[in-house]
Amino acid sequence: MATSTKSLGLLSTLVNGALAIKPLANLAKTRARAMMIRRAEALGVPWRITVQHLKSRQTAEELSPRWIQELTEIQQDNLTYPDYYVTSFHAYDEGNLGWNPAMEVEVAAQAVHARIWPEAGAAGDAKLRQSYHDVLLAQLPNPPKTIADLGCGVGMSTETLNATFPDARITGIDLSPYFLTVANYRTADTLPATTWHHAAAESTGLESGSFDFVSACLMFHELPQSAAIAILKEARRILRIGGHFAIMDMHPACETFAKMPPFVFTLLKSTEPYLDEYLTLNFEDAFQAQGFSRPQELINSPRHRTLIAQTID
Repeated sequence: MATSTKSLGLLSTLVNGALAIKPLANLAKTRARAMMIRRAEALGVPWRITVQHLKSRQTAEELSPRWIQELTEIQQDNLTYPDYYVTSFHAYDEGNLGWNPAMEVEVAAQAVHARIWPEAGAAGDAKLRQSYHDVLLAQLPNPPKTIADLGCGVGMSTETLNATFPDARITGIDLSPYFLTVANYRTADTLPATTWHHAAAESTGLESGSFDFVSACLMFHELPQSAAIAILKEARRILRIGGHFAIMDMHPACETFAKMPPFVFTLLKSTEPYLDEYLTLNFEDAFQAQGFSRPQELINSPRHRTLIAQTID
């Protein structure tokens, strides 16, 4: 594995050089986006139809005025976005601060995770999330009563947390008001008691010691290391003594990265600006430095791992 890691580092350096050339970076992002849409629709996921349905909400409008009204209601106007967040993510120039990324994230997840298990197809995303929750059920000593879902996006992770721990009170936290507005709409019937909170995961403003469990599903690969460490510190602050924090995300040592063709790796890196920082962060040291026990690492898919740790005095 050491040889593969070294090779991946060399490839990453070469790709970074290519992506520093703006026309090449734009081309890579365009190709990555087109490839995801084709993959989704080949699997039977109606990407464009789904997004248009969300935008119009069954009206003749290109973007229903109701979206703007609901965004205004959920958005914290005095919130300052960190510099790392105001950048291009996932082939969107506006990053996560726009309607297109918010309305396409669910179909994009289905496309991206379709090949984790060859037999799963479009159900791969649901299977991935279930694999994470199977780990939680096995590792948490008691069902949590209060849960903070960091980086909850449009509520996909929140829905699965609710299905796994139906008696818990869940707070979904995200830095994108667009994502939260779509989350509120998507889950109006299924998660009526969920609180949606517009805040940075590293500065939630939530009460100290108020949660039994904090979860971060598929978020940390989108963070620079400074933000990742700040979020670990904040998770420790809002957890009760003896509470647990779990991260589910890409596994840096998986064979998928080691064997990824250079062209595909270039497309991936063009959409994930902080991937290098995620792959090189020593999470074991970072957890313990912020007042957690040594995290357990559990492999929950061929590409993903779960890290789970408990607060200590």
